[in-house]
Amino acid sequence: MDLAPRFTPTPQPEDDAFALARRLQTPVWVYDVDQSRVVLANESACRMWGAEDEAGLVARDMGKDMSTSVARRAQQHRAALESPGARINEVWTFYPKGEPLRVRMSMTGYPLNNDRTGILCEAVGYFEDVPTNVRSAEALTHTDVMILLFSVMGEPLYMNPAARNAFSNDERPLSAAFINPEDWTRAQFEVDLTGEHRFVARLRTVEGVRWHDISIKFCHDAVTGNPAYLITAFDVSELRNARDRARYLADRDQLTGCYNRAHLMRSIASLPEVTRDRCTLVYLDIDRFKEVNDRYGHEFGDAILKEVASRARAAVRPSDTVARLGGDEFVLLMQDLGATPDTTQEIDRIFNALCKPITYKSNSIDVTVSMGVTVFTPGTGELTEILREADIGLYKAKTDGRNRWAYYNAELGAAAAARLSLEAELKHAMADRQFVLHFQPRIDLKTGRIVSAEALIRWKHPEKGLIAPGKFIPVTEETGMIVGLGRWVLEEGCRQAIAWDKAGLDISISLNVSPGQFEDPSLMDDLAALSALPGFPRGKIELEITEGVLIGRDIEIERRLEEIVDMGFRVAIDDFGTGYSNLSYISRFPLHCLKMDMSFISQLPESGPIVRLILSLASQLNTLVVAEGVETSDQHDWLKNQGCDQAQGYLYQRPVPLDEFLSIIKKSPTVEPP
Repeated sequence: MDLAPRFTPTPQPEDDAFALARRLQTPVWVYDVDQSRVVLANESACRMWGAEDEAGLVARDMGKDMSTSVARRAQQHRAALESPGARINEVWTFYPKGEPLRVRMSMTGYPLNNDRTGILCEAVGYFEDVPTNVRSAEALTHTDVMILLFSVMGEPLYMNPAARNAFSNDERPLSAAFINPEDWTRAQFEVDLTGEHRFVARLRTVEGVRWHDISIKFCHDAVTGNPAYLITAFDVSELRNARDRARYLADRDQLTGCYNRAHLMRSIASLPEVTRDRCTLVYLDIDRFKEVNDRYGHEFGDAILKEVASRARAAVRPSDTVARLGGDEFVLLMQDLGATPDTTQEIDRIFNALCKPITYKSNSIDVTVSMGVTVFTPGTGELTEILREADIGLYKAKTDGRNRWAYYNAELGAAAAARLSLEAELKHAMADRQFVLHFQPRIDLKTGRIVSAEALIRWKHPEKGLIAPGKFIPVTEETGMIVGLGRWVLEEGCRQAIAWDKAGLDISISLNVSPGQFEDPSLMDDLAALSALPGFPRGKIELEITEGVLIGRDIEIERRLEEIVDMGFRVAIDDFGTGYSNLSYISRFPLHCLKMDMSFISQLPESGPIVRLILSLASQLNTLVVAEGVETSDQHDWLKNQGCDQAQGYLYQRPVPLDEFLSIIKKSPTVEPP
């Protein structure tokens, strides 16, 4: 058993507890697991390790080249050997000089200082085996795959280091490791039936409950020959969690946690497998959400979306589905809920649960929703068709004033079909430029002279004749066509203003800019291009915007309006008095004109105090005031006496085509009320 030349041992005191081991020819040493070092060794052990003496061996850092698997194995053995009388016998592979040395080991506990336990190692013999077996045994030691052998009664027979590292109690039966006992019962049945079974299950480990990919095969114990189960398992918790997270993200809206459109489509498609009873779908959005977003910011807007989603989930049954389609649009899918009085009560309850004030960072607003409701039979329609019906109900709720809900019915469906036809005709009309401008004069109340004209669009339909803007402008606003149509109005209006200026007509022109057009990023480029046209009459073109576009983003809107004025345009607020403006708010904007809403004019003289207040406000702002919708001589006289600057309305002239407007000016540049 000589492994190296003999050497003179280091003298030891007589009371050394290791003294007897030093006399043995068998290699014996003590290993401190915590320090990863040999602390005591006899002469034979030093020869086996290729050390010149005990001091040289003690100085070695055994953990330097030790794999994590071997380190964990040593920790496991140290813990097991703390029990009195405990002994472990197994084969270890050492690498004293870089060459493998297979040794049969007998290990017991050895007391160290600080009440710690070391491992007393005794090399009882060398182990010779074919290379394949050696490598196989080493693989079992270092692999992260757990390999276990259990008797068919559940008694543990063998665990590789990975398995011992995962399960602290080696003596418990196999069934005790399964979180769901049915997993083990089913696995036993399959193995008894076919000889093997593979499945994924949750197991109790020292790290808590973990998912494992498990393979069980029937075999015989190589030692006793008795029937046994050979089990391999590897931890797939991270993979499982990543898959579950990916599935969650694929099905969910990230902001609100609601389901998304893809999940909703699958839910609709699978309904026939769940129920044959009629179901209800609710399509809803938050009233004036964009205005809230602009005024309070997107953070507040997101808080509103999350709160509405939370309220919706709390209001429906666990079996129902709440999905967010995007923006402020949500869908509620309710199973087994047809068109009955009870359904109406249920929709009322959900509606009331959603329409409550929301407070976020000291800001509180009243949140209301509009909802469209449709009832359908599972399997009779696609999601797009069902949504279309609910959307028609939603459109009805909005046109009726918002903050309400409406059922879809055949009458609404027919109206929606007509609206779709109108949309198609409008697209064709825009392509063929089937639009013209009519002009309504604006009168200076002091002189009666026509000083300006408002350009108003008309649709010159090839079959239906002239169509008033009230019939088609709302549709263009809802569909986004208003941006293209508004651009055409600006181009035609500016072209006309240039022509009038060249002809020597001292008349301004007023052009409407819709909220949607004002928000369009291309507006500023369009205006810049128009203002650069040859002969552009600076100060003769007035852009009318509504009060609503001034709400929120004060600095950005102020900057935009200043740029518009610098280009040579004038700015007017249309329908003034019906929005949210006040002196402190609008005084910061470069405004030239306030056009009083016709509702105030029609109620004169009862509305006189409000009109006087507007006139006073305009005076403080040094801003022109125009009265809209003047229809009687009494209204004309009252406004003139109160010092109103200008007026327009049917009393003076209805909107007329360009040729007729020019004819009126040529006949008489002044207008006297009848």
